[in-house]
Amino acid sequence: MNHPAYQHELNTTRRAFLGHSARGIGAVALGTMLAADQVSAESAVADLIPHFAPRAKRVVCLFQAGGLSHVDLFDYKPTLRKFHGQEIPPEVKGDQRLTGMTSGQSAYPVTQPLAPGRLCGEHGTWISDLLPHTQKIANKLTIVKSMYTEAINHDPAITFVNTGNQQPGYPSMGAWASYGLGSANRNLPTFITMTSQGSGKYPGQPIYSRLWGSGFLPSTHQGVGLRPGANPVLYLDNPPGVSRAQRRELLDELGQMNHMAAERMADAETLARIDAYEMAFRMQMSVPELMDLSGESPETLESYGPDAMRPGSYAANCLLARRLLERDVRFVQLFHRGWDQHIALAKQLPRQCQDIDQPTAALVSDLEQRGLLDDTLVLFATEFGRTVFTQGRFESPAAGRDHHGRCFTIWMAGGGVRAGMEYGSTDDFCYNIAENPVHLRDMHATLLHCLGIDFERFTYRFRGLDVGLTGVEPARVVNEILT
Repeated sequence: MNHPAYQHELNTTRRAFLGHSARGIGAVALGTMLAADQVSAESAVADLIPHFAPRAKRVVCLFQAGGLSHVDLFDYKPTLRKFHGQEIPPEVKGDQRLTGMTSGQSAYPVTQPLAPGRLCGEHGTWISDLLPHTQKIANKLTIVKSMYTEAINHDPAITFVNTGNQQPGYPSMGAWASYGLGSANRNLPTFITMTSQGSGKYPGQPIYSRLWGSGFLPSTHQGVGLRPGANPVLYLDNPPGVSRAQRRELLDELGQMNHMAAERMADAETLARIDAYEMAFRMQMSVPELMDLSGESPETLESYGPDAMRPGSYAANCLLARRLLERDVRFVQLFHRGWDQHIALAKQLPRQCQDIDQPTAALVSDLEQRGLLDDTLVLFATEFGRTVFTQGRFESPAAGRDHHGRCFTIWMAGGGVRAGMEYGSTDDFCYNIAENPVHLRDMHATLLHCLGIDFERFTYRFRGLDVGLTGVEPARVVNEILT
């Protein structure tokens, strides 16, 4: 049956000929469809950005991973002290979905905020005394208290905030910004990320590199992670015995070969590979200069707090974020872990706040002093809030709060948003939205709008669909918070 003559006879029959032809026609059709998608994707960028004058040129996202407690830090209601220790009213709790960590509890006692707070800024917004430095910059912030999401577990919720979809595989916010606006500094990547571990829950929720990935966009637009220590970017240095001149000669020859391959195969990823090699070569000079803090004044270092010189800390990352922004890196994102405080909230939350309070306020003030805040959008966000009722035994040292996606708080400052205001409100138990709901898709639409991008026109052709950061469900720009 495997004799060559027999196989030759099988492949020369009319049935074999028609089968091969059918597969060939399918391949041609598929190639035509993919080529059309590629042309559509390329033309989408060529003719649209920016759609109008941008309010912001760059973005820094301070992402608090794990679910920051809006109940304790921003959304105080006098009712919480009145009902402290009492069952949350059934009409408030409703029949909304709870996680498996609290769905089986026999009681849901209201727990008041852990610390007192005060009315801050000219608009008198309440901010916890756990954030004394944030209290001082209240006049610079737009605090949105009516955020909501459908996700109640960490991975889909964090993925949703960062990519606009609960399923993996979609481009991140920074990748979309890179795709639409490109780079303003040819010596550094357009999108850079850093991660830090907080003093609250240890270890915090995992932070996966796909959260700054490019998804189905060309890989040129994925984020580049900066690591603490002697090698902030892996594999950047030349091997021992290879000079910079030799590296340049190698890249020139390799670039010629890759360009020939790109012309032959029309593969965007081949061009992305060329860009990556060239960027790495330039970063051999730009990254050491970026990481050298010797030029920072003692006053500046002191303003970011005692951890500013500790590599990998949130404070050090905030300082590096400012240095990146003043070098016109388009999108900078800090991921800070440790907010998932299901247990020992009274112990963990103050520590976590101490990590981020002074550096965050210092970053905003530093940007303002350097004339960068007006065209830099600062986004302080998290994936969801925490429940007003206790997880665990009431007033136990081990008690905490569960996930709560029905309402939570974020804030923005700088390029494009009004300074010193509060938007949206929740009910007397900060459990349900009472006024001006803002979905995550609305946040994404507003962020793009500040960058001069109409989210409804900003798409990429993928699997026959025009896909954007805001997905296919309704979204809106929150014009009420914009200048």
